[in-house]
Formats: sequence, structure tokens, C-alpha cells
Amino acid sequence: MNLQIIKNPRITEKASSASGQNVYTFDITKDANKTEIKKAIFALYKVHPIKVNVLTIPRKSIMSRGKKGVRGGGRKAFVYLKKGDKIEFV
Repeated sequence: MNLQIIKNPRITEKASSASGQNVYTFDITKDANKTEIKKAIFALYKVHPIKVNVLTIPRKSIMSRGKKGVRGGGRKAFVYLKKGDKIEFV
């Protein structure tokens, strides 16, 4: 199994407020599906997710020093855990 499905936890203000309701956000690879994400979460953190939602992050056009460019893009996953479970980021 490929453990590189989950790139890193997504630490934002919105994601940290959602972790109070046992919802954790992760950046994931483009070709990962929900069952692979559930297996990778269990392999990394030893918790069983109840539900996984996957969203595509759109690419955004930017201007930097007068030149056009493109920033970001990718996918993120919202992982829902049961009430007693927790994920600790070190």
C-alpha cells in the first residue's frame, strides 16, 4: 500500500476550528480515492475514520513582480472520526 497518499496535514484557521468537531484536513495526491485515504489514515495514526470527503482545490492566477503565474491546486480530504478518537500532530 502506498503511504504517500497523504502529503501532510492542512493547518489553517478553518481546519483547526473543525478539529474541535473531530474533522481533520489533509493534503492528498491527485489520484487517491476514499478507501485508500481511510487505509492510509489508519496506518499512520491508528484510528478508523467514519467518513472521508474529498475536494479539489482550484488553481489560482497570480501576479508576482509584474509577471503572470499560477499558484497551487491539488486536492484535500476531510476525515471524520468518532467522538472519542483524536489525531495528534507533532
